[in-house]
Amino acid sequence: MIDSDGYRANVGIIIFNDDGQLFWARRIGQDAWQFPQGGISYAESAEQAVFRELKEETGLTAKDVEIISQTEDWLRYDLPEHMVRRYKRPVCIGQKQKWFLLRLISSESSILLDQNQRPEFDYWKWVDYWQPVNDVIDFKREVYQSALEFFAPVLKK
Repeated sequence: MIDSDGYRANVGIIIFNDDGQLFWARRIGQDAWQFPQGGISYAESAEQAVFRELKEETGLTAKDVEIISQTEDWLRYDLPEHMVRRYKRPVCIGQKQKWFLLRLISSESSILLDQNQRPEFDYWKWVDYWQPVNDVIDFKREVYQSALEFFAPVLKK
């Protein structure tokens, strides 16, 4: 769903373990790392999108995690000009995201990146809380910073 301003509705997912580390995944075939994320389909709530994307990208289900918090407002980022597909209608200039903080309550062996016909990630690891801000692609950095700042008090970071 792309709004009238050109932003695609999306969810971002931050998963943490009992040590307060964050799930960090490498996009398949690339040297690009990110949190799981994905579009919100028509007539789908943000929470429904979280659990669909979670299953598609990590193999985790609702029984494997607990929702701890979510951002109140949309966080937006613009795509770099070369990534905007001007030939598609409506034109998408970026993403607006609701972010969710999830605690992993099952074993990390439940994380399976190959549960989708077209896997998004080929490798994952646990990282320190603020590391993703430094490692994510530039155009997503401000949104990652905002999301982590929002959730920091919950995890006392």
